[in-house]
Amino acid sequence: MSVFDKITKRGSPVKAAQTVSADLTGGVAAFTGAGLTPGLYRELRENVPIIGAAINKTVRLTGGFTVRANNAKYQKALDVFQNKIPVGAGRCGLQLFTDTYFTELLTYGTTAGEIILDENGEIHSLYNVPVKNIVLKRSTEDFNRVLICRPNSVLGEPVKFQDLVFYTALNPDAGEIFGNSILKGLPFVSDILMKIYSSIGKNFERMGNLRFAVTYNPGNDIIDRSFAKERAEQIAAEWSNAINSRDVRDFVAVGDVNIKVIGADNKIIDSEIPVKQMLEQILAKLSLPPFMLGLSWSTTERMSSQQADALTTELWSYRRVLTSVIEKICDMYLRTQGNSDGVTVVWDDITLQDALDEARAKLYSAQARALEANIAGSKT
Repeated sequence: MSVFDKITKRGSPVKAAQTVSADLTGGVAAFTGAGLTPGLYRELRENVPIIGAAINKTVRLTGGFTVRANNAKYQKALDVFQNKIPVGAGRCGLQLFTDTYFTELLTYGTTAGEIILDENGEIHSLYNVPVKNIVLKRSTEDFNRVLICRPNSVLGEPVKFQDLVFYTALNPDAGEIFGNSILKGLPFVSDILMKIYSSIGKNFERMGNLRFAVTYNPGNDIIDRSFAKERAEQIAAEWSNAINSRDVRDFVAVGDVNIKVIGADNKIIDSEIPVKQMLEQILAKLSLPPFMLGLSWSTTERMSSQQADALTTELWSYRRVLTSVIEKICDMYLRTQGNSDGVTVVWDDITLQDALDEARAKLYSAQARALEANIAGSKT
């Protein structure tokens, strides 16, 4: 008998996600009231490509993992579960669920997931809960317990089966249950960057697509002055025909005609320095070295190595956050199989350094140990 039989017997079988909410506006308002702005962070990812690229690259650099059952008897079943479990959108696998979970966590600072059971109390699938579909609040009975609610009212309605839902907060402030997005603090900087890009586009639209000022200056002759309007109209018509023609045509005019490019005397403001300053602020918040995002800023080999080491520690901190979520899901699956020995999450090695450099470092270490052994042997 499944350990969740007692859950499903208390009410209707859990066949659909509890956190699917028809009232989407309530969730957004609840998060906004808690200091979170999901819509703004989503727009940042869409409007500033380097932010979206940095988040996706961070997710990929965090790497894959393997879950091992502490009781080897259940390892085969656990392997099938972590590779075949449906996670929505026609996808399968615990790794894909974790990737989406981590992406939402980085973007919004708070994300949630749900374990969906079938009518037999077995785990049917996993569901990445959109932040707009939930409200978080503390339990009145246990201060340290956080209830996940549906945004169907002002205070939120707790979902019925709290054991099947879970959430993660990234770097929460003291006393808060909501986390902080890695994009927090970037809206102001990104707004300046987008204004620079917008002005560059407008300037190129004005100055790159040439506009001409054709001026006809009539002479002192009475005839020229009398027919100045007619001649100006003729010049305008001929100039328009010459410019709009698909073939290269000469423009021939009689009299004092002056042609200038509008804006030719102006220079486009150099945006390289301010753009770099804004990008530096963004990359400092996202904790990624510039070369990983295709920015060819001057750097040295030693500097790149130090940046890679710093990024490795950052990725390990993210792994510690995700490990508890993975363990919760897999522990719950093993409990449905009658095992409570728990699991161990084994992460893949982070390979940011060149393989040749790593091999050379190992060689030098081995040579140093051999030299120390020889010196110790000679002394004795």
